[in-house]
Amino acid sequence: MAVNGISADYYPTGYVDKKETAEMPNGAEKTAYSKELSEAEEMAVFKKEFYADLEKLEVDRTIANVAINISEQAFQNMKDNPEYREKVMSVIKRDLSASVAPAPDCSLLITVGATLKDYRADAWSVNNDSEFSARSRDSFYKKTNGSEKKEQKELLEEYLEKRAQIKKQQQEILNEKIVKQEQERNRLLKLWNNENLLAKASNAYEANVLTETMADSASLLGGR
Repeated sequence: MAVNGISADYYPTGYVDKKETAEMPNGAEKTAYSKELSEAEEMAVFKKEFYADLEKLEVDRTIANVAINISEQAFQNMKDNPEYREKVMSVIKRDLSASVAPAPDCSLLITVGATLKDYRADAWSVNNDSEFSARSRDSFYKKTNGSEKKEQKELLEEYLEKRAQIKKQQQEILNEKIVKQEQERNRLLKLWNNENLLAKASNAYEANVLTETMADSASLLGGR
């Protein structure tokens, strides 16, 4: 399966610009800011570790694509309550390892909320994946079997096949045109040869008539 990384929205930069540092308030407000930044960094580490644990889970062969949406409140509750984290990981593991209906190849979308009551899993056939694609666009975790690449490959192969057919048809038309041009050239050449032969025959005939006429004239003159 091809793996999509965690969305950048889930990670703060963790760095403070020097200019911003100079403009930060002193005393308690500055301390509160530092504490808030530290908590954000801790959450980033927590999410990274949670993602790594998801990567270790086995996915049933009937699941072609999987995406997991996790709310910020869910992350906060899992971070504050390790027991809740374990329960969430347990139900995700259960659903990923289970055979999924309605077809052998399905797309599974898991949604994790603030409590287990908000947890749900939805599945679609890969032949009807428009809703999965739309709802999993910004998922925290996503794996696909490369179906989009497969579809693009099929479209490319179809395009190449059609282009080959068009090229073949164009070549056939060109060949037919060449044959017709060759036939016309041969016809004209034959016609030209015939006309040339006819001209030669006409010239020979006229020369023969002229010769005979001159001979007759000479005979008449000699007879006098």
